[in-house]
Amino acid sequence: MDTLQLLQHYWWFIISLLGALLVFLLFVQGGQGLLYTMGRTEAQRTMIVNALGRKWEFTFTTLVTFGGAFFASFPLFYSTSFGGAFYVWTLILLVFVIQAVAYEYRRKPSNLFGERTYNAFLIINGIAGALLLGMAVATLFTGASFTVDRLNLADVGGNTTISQWTTPWHGLEALADYRNWALGLAVVFLSRMLALHYFLNTIDDADLTERSRRRSLCAAAAFVVTFLVFLAGILLGSGWRAAADGTIVEEKYLYLHNFIEMPYLAVALLAGVAAVLWSIRLGWQGSRKAIWWSGSGTVLAVLSLLLAAGWNNTAYYPSLADAQSSLTIANSSSSEFTLTAMSIVSIMIPFVAAYIWYAWRSMNRTRITEEEIDGDDHLY
Repeated sequence: MDTLQLLQHYWWFIISLLGALLVFLLFVQGGQGLLYTMGRTEAQRTMIVNALGRKWEFTFTTLVTFGGAFFASFPLFYSTSFGGAFYVWTLILLVFVIQAVAYEYRRKPSNLFGERTYNAFLIINGIAGALLLGMAVATLFTGASFTVDRLNLADVGGNTTISQWTTPWHGLEALADYRNWALGLAVVFLSRMLALHYFLNTIDDADLTERSRRRSLCAAAAFVVTFLVFLAGILLGSGWRAAADGTIVEEKYLYLHNFIEMPYLAVALLAGVAAVLWSIRLGWQGSRKAIWWSGSGTVLAVLSLLLAAGWNNTAYYPSLADAQSSLTIANSSSSEFTLTAMSIVSIMIPFVAAYIWYAWRSMNRTRITEEEIDGDDHLY
């Protein structure tokens, strides 16, 4: 493996890790979607919103960082997907913008729309945000309808259109694939399960604790079913791989082969699934430790899936319109110089992660109670 290939694999790992952390942090969206089903009183809803409000910026920042890292390291994917499937990405952007607006203005005196409207914004973001992100990630396995003309990269002053979408739906055609729905719904139910585990850890209220304990099992069951449907769909289906000469070829059971040929990813996936299953038991028991098991399991499982989507010469963004237009980490990355410069900057990642951990622990040092909310001057 030469230097460029090593850098490409390294940056696919970084992007996969950011994606895995983003899926874990979607517990904020999961909790928002449960605002009225969990919060039966105004005080309980205030506790829920403030428990989530202390963390929503982590999710938003990770989403922006994930998109920025993709743009810098694999710009051809960014231009193809973000420029072609713009209906989907516009919807995702919209639901996250209204989330930010809701947290900013929900409790402002004499706000324009009233608290209920901003609560509705949070619920929309909680359901649609998780669903759309899950379906968008699923297209890394199931593919999209686009073509890429790499000759235009060198056409200075002429035709500069590199990639084109081949349907007028611009990303909405993903709704026709059941595997995209399966992963989208799996992310919704996973985010709800994570949120309920987070409530067990963060909120000190007997009613909310009991409600979180009981509902976590229902969310977990729905997640397991939908996730298994998606996993079976990709493991038993076909994928696209780059041959030695760079030609993209279809391969039956490609992702299953990837896990067999890269057993460390299979071990990580099984360890992540085992941790999530253990967290389901802890959540049913009402343990405050459930969130750490479900969170770490989620990161491991998602990380292994995303790595299997890009490593081993796999086309991480298959083209359903023209197989040879499919994107791999080899044919869609930035230059060696750019990846090297970014790698130097990435040395700061552990320090940023340490700060996030410190900030998280500081905010969670005291559990949220109704008495604390009553005496807090800054409420979301």
